[in-house]
Amino acid sequence: MAVAPVTSATASTETKKGSAADQASASSSLNYDSFLRLLIAQMKNQDPTDPMKASEQIAQLATFSQVEQTIQTNKNLESLISGSALDMATSYIGKTVTSADGTTSGVVASIKVYSDAIVATTTTGATIPLGIGVSVKDTAPST
Repeated sequence: MAVAPVTSATASTETKKGSAADQASASSSLNYDSFLRLLIAQMKNQDPTDPMKASEQIAQLATFSQVEQTIQTNKNLESLISGSALDMATSYIGKTVTSADGTTSGVVASIKVYSDAIVATTTTGATIPLGIGVSVKDTAPST
């Protein structure tokens, strides 16, 4: 008895604008959904004269559980990193920051945290991406 091959549904893709974390989350969600579809399709289309062994099915369900746990762990880690970045970013406000190339400098008035970068805006309106090579100096008068 021949079993028809399993075909995947055609999915349209759109260009998403947003943070890298949003795109990574959408990507992991797609992988999770794809895994579920494949598992269900495999179970529906298995040969009735030679069904999947129970040990194979249990192994696949364990894999399914691991995928779900990994997705939850990644979400929790993203949340923790985001909170840490925000705490660190607020410590720059009121300090003098100089860009890595030394061309831009000023007192930080505000900070904007992105998923992949932190950008300081000075009191003069200049923006400085905070990263390797940036120097920070406390502008508070010494006593």
